[in-house]
Formats: sequence, structure tokens, C-alpha cells
Amino acid sequence: MLEALIIFTAQLLYVPMLTLRTIMMVKSEKTKAAGLGVMEGVIYVVAVGLVLSDLSNFYNMAAYALGFGAGLYIGAYVEEKLAIGYVTIEANIPNSNPELTTHLREVGFSVSTSTVQGINHERYMLFCTARRDREKEFYRIIEQHEESAFVASYEPRSFKGGYITKGMRRRREKYKKKEESA
Repeated sequence: MLEALIIFTAQLLYVPMLTLRTIMMVKSEKTKAAGLGVMEGVIYVVAVGLVLSDLSNFYNMAAYALGFGAGLYIGAYVEEKLAIGYVTIEANIPNSNPELTTHLREVGFSVSTSTVQGINHERYMLFCTARRDREKEFYRIIEQHEESAFVASYEPRSFKGGYITKGMRRRREKYKKKEESA
């Protein structure tokens, strides 16, 4: 029974590492992916070795499978909380909304705007690239100002230059100071 517990625990460690390693590979973080891969390999060998050492022990097999499933859930949860990388968000709104655009910029979002042609009339488009951990915040702000907005987001593979690297950090710090003094 102790072996089954060890196998289950190993899977709880192994599978979230597998998830994070895969994400690091996709995001071109080779060094981090390699480090996670080494730890993942050690845990995998131990867990599989215990299972294969006694194929008549169904508790070990069940612990492996249950640990794998629970590990997937934990890995997805951890990845969601870490929100590694960036997201590009497009908000299609009925009319120009300077108050919304100003507010988004004040809280540190880079926003580009454009007039676009809809089916029957002109609409207004907001474009933003931000860290993934701020995506929900962007959606909340849009919802507060424009309930009928169509908002879509996607992860860019890479980008170069622009406002994102330095400007977002400075504006967010400025906005926090402004809030604290109010």
C-alpha cells in the first residue's frame, strides 16, 4: 500500500511538471524546459519502475492512473495561475469610447484604436497586447464600459518592439501611486 501512495504522489509531481515543461517548450524557454525535463524524468522512472516491478498489484496501477488524472488537473490549475506569456486582445465596440480607452491606458494596457467597417455601419476596434495574467482584468474593464462589445483574444507566438516592454510597467506603477494617494 505504501508503494501505491508513493506512485500516486509521484504522479502528482510528475504530471504538473510535464504540463509546465510543455508550455516552456512552446514559449521557447529551452533552459527552463530542460531543467523541468530532468526532474520529470527522474520522477517518471521511479513511478513506472514501481508499477512494472509487480504487474499483479492493481493498487499500484490504479494509483498511477488516479495520480495521472489528478496531476493533469493540478497542472492545468497551476498553468492558469501562472499565466505565462502574452495575449493579444481585440475588442470590437459600437462607437468610439475615449473614456474606456483612457482608462485602459491609465491602468497600464497598451491600446491601439481603429475605425472598422461592420456589416451595416462603422464600428470601433481596440487592439491590446498584454501579459496573460491581466487578460481577465481587461475583459472586466471592457464589460464595465461596453456591455455589447465583441472581445476575442489569442496568444501571439512572438512580437518585437512597441509599447509593451517598458511602457506598461511604468504606467501601471504610476496608476497604483495615483490610487494610493487618492
